[in-house]
Amino acid sequence: MNIPLNMIKNMPLNTKILMTVLCLAGSVCASAQTGQDFPKAWKWVGEEELAISCKGSEKDKVLNVGTKDLAEGDFFTEIETQLPFVPEGSSNPTPSPDGSRIAFTRDNDLWVAEVATGREVRLTDDGSATILNGYASWVYYEEILGRPTRYRAFWWSPDSRKIGFYRFDNAEVPVFPIYSSYPEDYDRSGMGLSYTQKAGAAVPLEGVSPTGGSVRMTRYPKCGDNNPKVRIGIADVETSSVTWADFDENEDQYFGTPFWGADSRFFFVQREPRTQNMLDLYAVSPEDGSRKCIYHEEYDTWLDWIDGMLFGKDGLYMVRSFETSWQQIYYLSYDGAIFTRLTDGPNWRMSLLDVDESRMKKNPDGTGATVFFVAERDSRVSSALYSVRKGEVKAVSHPQYHVSRVKLSPSRKYAAASISRCNVPDQLWIFDVGKPSRSFKVADSADGMDLGSMNLPQLITMTTRDGFTLPALVCYPESFDPGKKYPVHMDIYGGPDTPMVTDSWAGSRRYDWYAANGIIEIVADCRASGHNGWKGLDMIYGRLSEVEVSDFVEWAEYLQSLPYVQGDKIGVEGFSFGGTMTALLVMDHSEAFHYGIAGGGVYDWALYDTHYTERFMDTPANNPEGYARTRTVDHAANYPVRYGSDDGSVMLKLTHGTGDDNVHFQNTLMLADALQKAGAKFELMIYPDGMHGYRGYQGDHFQNANREFWLHYLKGVQTTR
Repeated sequence: MNIPLNMIKNMPLNTKILMTVLCLAGSVCASAQTGQDFPKAWKWVGEEELAISCKGSEKDKVLNVGTKDLAEGDFFTEIETQLPFVPEGSSNPTPSPDGSRIAFTRDNDLWVAEVATGREVRLTDDGSATILNGYASWVYYEEILGRPTRYRAFWWSPDSRKIGFYRFDNAEVPVFPIYSSYPEDYDRSGMGLSYTQKAGAAVPLEGVSPTGGSVRMTRYPKCGDNNPKVRIGIADVETSSVTWADFDENEDQYFGTPFWGADSRFFFVQREPRTQNMLDLYAVSPEDGSRKCIYHEEYDTWLDWIDGMLFGKDGLYMVRSFETSWQQIYYLSYDGAIFTRLTDGPNWRMSLLDVDESRMKKNPDGTGATVFFVAERDSRVSSALYSVRKGEVKAVSHPQYHVSRVKLSPSRKYAAASISRCNVPDQLWIFDVGKPSRSFKVADSADGMDLGSMNLPQLITMTTRDGFTLPALVCYPESFDPGKKYPVHMDIYGGPDTPMVTDSWAGSRRYDWYAANGIIEIVADCRASGHNGWKGLDMIYGRLSEVEVSDFVEWAEYLQSLPYVQGDKIGVEGFSFGGTMTALLVMDHSEAFHYGIAGGGVYDWALYDTHYTERFMDTPANNPEGYARTRTVDHAANYPVRYGSDDGSVMLKLTHGTGDDNVHFQNTLMLADALQKAGAKFELMIYPDGMHGYRGYQGDHFQNANREFWLHYLKGVQTTR
C-alpha cells in the first residue's frame, strides 16, 4: 500500500504507528493464503487463536496470534441446527432459548409445540385473513421489521417462559390487487419471487378459467391510507394465557422491533406516532401489561428506530443522532434514570459491536465502559473500527481503509478484520487493540491478482454550489486517452441515507463492460445519501426527490466541464428510488442527461407505502404542495422527444415487473400513459410477474437489453430496436 508522505505527517501518533505496520508488514500466511484461497470466514476459538476457513482449502487453519504459527484442523464444521421437527403448516418455527419448545404461526395464530412430546398449544384463536398474530402486516415486514424476518413478529423471552408478539388488524387497510396472467401454482423457475405475502392469499379470478390467471389481494397502505392496527401481546407458554400491553390500538402509531431484557422482567417496545418525529421507548410488564416510558426523543423532521443496541448489566448502549447532527453513542439505564452521551464528532453509519463493562464501577453513568464500534468518522466514504471510553475515541484500524467482518477476541484484546479500498483488494489483519504497533497482516487477496489488467474505479469528489461535498466512483475506458472524448454512463440511487459510494473493494465486475466499450462509468451520490449527516438529510423533508435531482444535475454539469467527456452523451440509470430520479432527470433536465433507463420507480409518492414516504413527506393531506411538486407523472410534458421530431439526442426507457408488490406496476403504467398523452417517444420493457428487481432469465434479459440500449445511444452502434 502506497501512502502519501503528507498524509502520514498529519496523522495522530497512534495512527502513524499503525500505518507504519500496515505499510511494512508482510503477510504472515502469505504462502498459505493467496488471492485464490483468501479466507472466506474467521472466528476466535481462544484468546489468541483465530480459526480461518479458506477458499479452495479442504482444511481450516488456526493462527496463534502470539507465535504467528499456523496449524490445521476442523473449526467450521457445520453444526446440525435443524429443528427436531417442523410443525405441519407452520410459518417461522423458532425454538425457545432452552430448546424445550418451538413457537410458530399457523393460519395467522400463534402456537407452541413441546419438543419432548410434540404436543401443540394454540396461544391465540382469532387469526383470520385480516387478523395476524405473530405474522407481520406487509408494511411492517417491508419497512420496520425487515425482510430477513420473513414476516415473523414474535420474540421469545430469554427464560423461555414467554413470547412477546404483535397482533395486526388489517381490516381497514385497503386491498391492492396484483394480477398475474398465470394460475397461482404456475412454476416460475428461477424467478426468485421473494416478496410473496402469505397472509392474504392469492385467489383465482372469479368466473375465469383456472388457467386464466390469478390475483393477489395484498393489504398495502398507500400514503394517507389506514395503517394496520397493532396490539402487543405477551403469551405465557406455561398457562397459555395472553397479557395485552397497555397501548391503544386505535391510535395512529407505529411500533418498532422490540426486545426482551436479559432477566425477562420487561418487554421493551419502541413507539412512534404516524408523523415519525417523536420516539418513546417503553418497558412493558409481562405480568399486567403496564408500561413505563424510559426514553423520549423528538426531532423537527423524522426519527429512525433504535437499532443494533448492546445490552449491559444495568443499561443499554444505543446510537442516536438528534443532538449533534451526527450519530453518537448513548448509555441508557433500564429504568431511564441515567442517559449519557459517550461520543462526539462527525460519526455516521455507526454499528455497535461489543462493550466491556469491567471498569465501569466508578462510572455508573456508562462512561467507564469501553464500547467498540464501526463508523464513518475520519472518512465520509469508509468505515473504521474504533473504541471509546470516558469520551476518548481511539482508532483501532486505519481510518482511511474500509473495515468489514470485524471479530473481536473473547477479552477484546485483538480484532480480526478485513480492510480494503475501492482499488485495494481485501486484506485480513489482526489489530492489537491496545498496541497498534503489534498489528499485522494475515492474508492479502491481491496475491495472485494482476491488478494492472483490471478495470478499477477511483474515488473522486465534487462540491456543489451551496457547499456540499459529494463522492463518486469513476472508472475510465481501457486505453484511456485524455485527449479524446468519451460518453458517460452514470449509475444512481439517491434515496435518503442509502449511499452507493463506499471506498471499499468490490472488484471490477461492475465496470468491465463499460471500460471495454469505451464508456466512462461513474457511480454517484447526492447530499441526502448519508455522507453529510443530518445537514444533508434535513433538506429533503417535505420535498423528496427535489434536492436530490439538483445534485445529480450538478454532477452532469461537472462531467460536461471535463475535456475528455462527450458532453452530449451522458446517460443515467437507476432502479427503485434511482428509477424515480432517472425519469425526472431525463424529462426535466435533458440538457444534462440525454438518455436514461428508469427501473421500478415511484412516479407519484402518493402511490407508495405510508411508513416510508410519510417519514420524509408527511401525509398528502398535510403536504399537498410537496406531493404535487414531486409527482413525476406531471413532468411528462417536459420530455422533449416527440414522434416526427426525434433527432435521436434524448431517449428514456422504462422497465417494471408486473408482480412488484413493493413499488406497484401502477406507477409505470401511469407514467407511460402520461408520456403517451404528451405524444412522447420512449421505450418500455415489461417483465411479467417480475418483482422489485429482476431475477433468473428476466435478470439476464434486463442486462442484455440495457447494454444494447447504451451501445446504441452512447456509442452509435446500429441495433435493431
